[in-house]
Amino acid sequence: MATTPNNEEVYVGQIKGGLRPAMRIVLMGIIHKQPKSLLVTVSCPPRGEGDEEQEGDVGLQLTIKFTEKAVIRNSRVNGKWGASESILSFFPFAAGESFKMEIVCEHQQFRILVDGQPLCGFTHRVTQLASLTSLRVGGDVQLTKVA
Repeated sequence: MATTPNNEEVYVGQIKGGLRPAMRIVLMGIIHKQPKSLLVTVSCPPRGEGDEEQEGDVGLQLTIKFTEKAVIRNSRVNGKWGASESILSFFPFAAGESFKMEIVCEHQQFRILVDGQPLCGFTHRVTQLASLTSLRVGGDVQLTKVA
């Protein structure tokens, strides 16, 4: 997979022990001056080895599209992407501005907050939350904190 300069990964990390209810992932950063997109992925590690390696399930993928003012949520289970969700009450991101995003893992869903305001939820489709051990962030952002 080739990455273009504006879609490069700015962070790849492990979630020690995997996700569980009441855990939260905090991302803080500054949006680039002319942003196109931001991608946040919480996933399982790849399965298999060598040529047989398959990408792991994706519990939550947030695709933030600045030109469309959209935050698209989706997941991939057993190699198949589900139906994406994109309904929002507001779009909290602005070019050149800082933000604090919290992804809160609850029993039934992920709850996403931006600057303390609830943005959206996403019902769990990957039911083994502890298998979600990988966090990747890419796109038009300079991260200042990941916790």
